[in-house]
Amino acid sequence: MGGNKFRFKQFTILQDKCAMKVGTDGTLLGAWVDVSGAEKILDIGTGTGLIALMLAQRSHQPCGTLSLANIDAVEIDIDSSIQARENVQRSPWSNRVKVENYSIQEYTKFCQKRYDLIVSNPPFFENALKAAKKARTVARHTDFLSQADLLQTAVKLLSETGRFAVIYPVQQAQKFQEKAEYFGLFCQRKLYVKPMPEIPTKRILMELSKEKLPLQENTLTIEAKQYIYTPEFITLIRDFYLKY
Repeated sequence: MGGNKFRFKQFTILQDKCAMKVGTDGTLLGAWVDVSGAEKILDIGTGTGLIALMLAQRSHQPCGTLSLANIDAVEIDIDSSIQARENVQRSPWSNRVKVENYSIQEYTKFCQKRYDLIVSNPPFFENALKAAKKARTVARHTDFLSQADLLQTAVKLLSETGRFAVIYPVQQAQKFQEKAEYFGLFCQRKLYVKPMPEIPTKRILMELSKEKLPLQENTLTIEAKQYIYTPEFITLIRDFYLKY
């Protein structure tokens, strides 16, 4: 993935102004998270607006005419937020997705809503070499959005029955789950993602809530062999990728 434009079946992402481009992590999270019953959704660190638009597409009522969810997308980087708004305006769901240029810490101070679903493809680099451009550092490193910040946000802004979904590399995911329980959030769904059958898990998607529920765990392998997607991955992303 890359370049200045990425076309999906029902929308196009322009990304020349964004620090972080369309990637597999965001696509996985947008396709996997449970949107059922979610009328108010928050996307933290929306970047290009990818996940917000995927959730807008997925949250149509079965009849295809009425829409279920309204989505707020928060982005700290000004250029990314401008481009995310542009992508939203070019999409079929511009009346349901609103992009705000705030850090989530600022947004949480004045937000009065309680969300049925909060999603984030968060930065995860810690104590690592910083990027030359500040915007890319903000997007990739935890300096401006720590796991504690995310969890405090979720606790405050989630409804009592709301869900909070994230994607992390394995080590950071384990730390996040431990911290989440301290904040009173418990993992109820978990997806282990392997690039290929012989390669260990590289990413973990987690869905958490304030209620302790039996944990559902599954594994997804992206490629059966190089450049050949598995049937399970194709099923997950079929509504979005042009070639499937």
